[in-house]
Amino acid sequence: MPAIIAEAGPGAADGAETAAGASPQCRDAAREVLSAADCPCRLLLDQIADKWSVLILAALCPRPLRFNELRRQLEGITQKALTQGLRKLERNGIISRRVIATSPVAVEYAITPLGRTLEQPISALHGWTHTHYDAVARAREEYNRRMAGES
Repeated sequence: MPAIIAEAGPGAADGAETAAGASPQCRDAAREVLSAADCPCRLLLDQIADKWSVLILAALCPRPLRFNELRRQLEGITQKALTQGLRKLERNGIISRRVIATSPVAVEYAITPLGRTLEQPISALHGWTHTHYDAVARAREEYNRRMAGES
């Protein structure tokens, strides 16, 4: 399978930034193979774009939620997966955690200003799934027919 090379933006060849605020490693990645396992941008993408992180962010976009509210909204998520996802997003500055002094103690999670910058891309991705679901379903059916014919 051929390697996927990042498209460099205008001026990238002369050392100009390819993205506002991009780290030097990420700017250099425009000239390198995106599959480099040690690319810091790839590691961050993995942390913010996995299945549960995207769903956690989508659930928190409208308003802050307590842990159990989140768990109820995200059908199928385990307590462990939710805890790990929340910690990962908090560590990356995407969400904040607030302890509420009640009895019993409650914890509320909210999107940070940095996390808000992901709202539009997440919304666009969600919209894409609705727009293209039928085409993807047809592609899956065609694939399954081809694979069944090869057996």
